[in-house]
Amino acid sequence: MKGREKVVALTGHRELIDFDENALLYELERLIEDGYTAFLCGMARGFDLLALKLLVGLKQKRPLYLEACVPFEGHEKSFSAATRQLYRELLAVCNRKTVLYPAFCPGCYLARDRYMVDYADLVLAHCVKETGGTAYTVNYAKKRGVPVRFI
Repeated sequence: MKGREKVVALTGHRELIDFDENALLYELERLIEDGYTAFLCGMARGFDLLALKLLVGLKQKRPLYLEACVPFEGHEKSFSAATRQLYRELLAVCNRKTVLYPAFCPGCYLARDRYMVDYADLVLAHCVKETGGTAYTVNYAKKRGVPVRFI
């Protein structure tokens, strides 16, 4: 990332039940209008890939920096064929791919989440559960004093 950019970490659930994609697009547009130009995406199914897909569309109109934060090499191998294809297409448009571990290891997902929060000025979250990786990321951000905006 370039110096001084305002950075958003994206976090949300893999399963999106009754989720409003237009509300997410609106929120991303508001963040961009507020001067946020760099986005860190954890590359998980569901919220992460949807947010990145919307950002790729917005990047066609505005200069945005997109970083794919991958917990371990081959992380997408468990995805369905269609989701793997989307993952690869989105990854190709990102400015940077950061892979935290060469292979799966215990704690790699949480390490990815901490990495994103540690570099973020704001966390954009879709969190409707009190447990799991998204809740962990939100709580970690709060402990670090990073503001969290909810979708």
